[in-house]
Amino acid sequence: MAARKKSGKSSGGEPPRRGRGRDQLELGLSKTEERAALHEVTQEKYLSYALSVITSRALPDVRDGMKPVQRRILYTMWQQRLTADTKHRKCAKVVGDVMGNYHPHGDASIYDALVRMAQPFALRAPLVDGSGNFGSLDGDPAAAMRYTECRLTPISAELLVELDEDTVHFRPSYDGTKEEPVVLPAKVPILLVNGATGIAVGMATNVPPHNLEEVCAAAIRLLDALVEKKALSARELCRTIKGPDFPTGGQIVSSADEIKQIYETGHGTLKVRGTWKLGPVSRAEKKLLVTSIPYAVNKALLVERIAEVVTSRKMPMLVDVRDVSTDDVCIELTLKREADENKVLAYLYKQTPLQTNFAVNLTCLVPTENPEVGRPERLDLAQILWHFLHFRLEVVTRRLQHELSALERRIHIL
Repeated sequence: MAARKKSGKSSGGEPPRRGRGRDQLELGLSKTEERAALHEVTQEKYLSYALSVITSRALPDVRDGMKPVQRRILYTMWQQRLTADTKHRKCAKVVGDVMGNYHPHGDASIYDALVRMAQPFALRAPLVDGSGNFGSLDGDPAAAMRYTECRLTPISAELLVELDEDTVHFRPSYDGTKEEPVVLPAKVPILLVNGATGIAVGMATNVPPHNLEEVCAAAIRLLDALVEKKALSARELCRTIKGPDFPTGGQIVSSADEIKQIYETGHGTLKVRGTWKLGPVSRAEKKLLVTSIPYAVNKALLVERIAEVVTSRKMPMLVDVRDVSTDDVCIELTLKREADENKVLAYLYKQTPLQTNFAVNLTCLVPTENPEVGRPERLDLAQILWHFLHFRLEVVTRRLQHELSALERRIHIL
């Protein structure tokens, strides 16, 4: 068969048909696409990304103190009945279920969040009971998730026990096949107890951990004031909450007025230093024992920095440093017999992480008219407890309504 000669016309003498205009063909635009300025598209997309990071990833909710990934981990473990009275289960199983059902992100980020919730030196009240290597104060990483096991701690049950009583709002998961709670019906103000840290887009949060007994006592004081229709300020609540209570110990050297100012404004800087005691003294030398270090300080890095001071002879009175820690922190400093320990420590406070600054930023998500979306806001101490108490009022009201409906159905049958 002979090949046809190509021409500008078809066999019927008509010009070839074009499905799109020349401009659309050249730009690759479909009929549903429109021209748009690049800076406008970039601004719109980046704003959507920023809002997603702020509301769905980096900032905790003021009501239950949880970030979405933490909330999904606890909810998944609760569904698997991994309570404190059951045996441990592989972390890989928990991480896989969280990622497949609720959290469409990488398994590494989920496992890192689970590990942090099991570290007693990271949280004041750990929410996960881990079995295996979950890292150390020296910065050692946790073992792989296929080796470690986990279950919930008793205090975690206080965050989850009312889930089955229609106490909180649920929303569809990312693929619409399951439902997850928007917030946990927490009985404990866990945001202040465990603190939180996170970096969003254009804002960040850094809430220090506090003593559970002090936080609950302050919440009761505020509740009594609300019942009596009295105003209770953050400065007045500082009589009950003296300041942060870090799980690694340490000493807060900021003044009481500075701490009150931080709780009133929602931001500020605390100075935290390690504690020490005098050890054995011999004819040639004496020893100082560092018994606690500032929060979030790597102990191995601290010992290394002190060792650099020793080897460089910048502080001649300091002869040696050794880490003799077991379950408790114990860093042994060897000084010359005639050395003034206060001068040596003052130098170490200035030149090493034995004293650090903790930047407080009480930023979190507060509820809005839309139950599925929170609004970022920097709060003071009284406002955080106020939001928690009003949330508990809502939870208890919904729980009692649920119980009443069940009773009415039973009475109808009887």
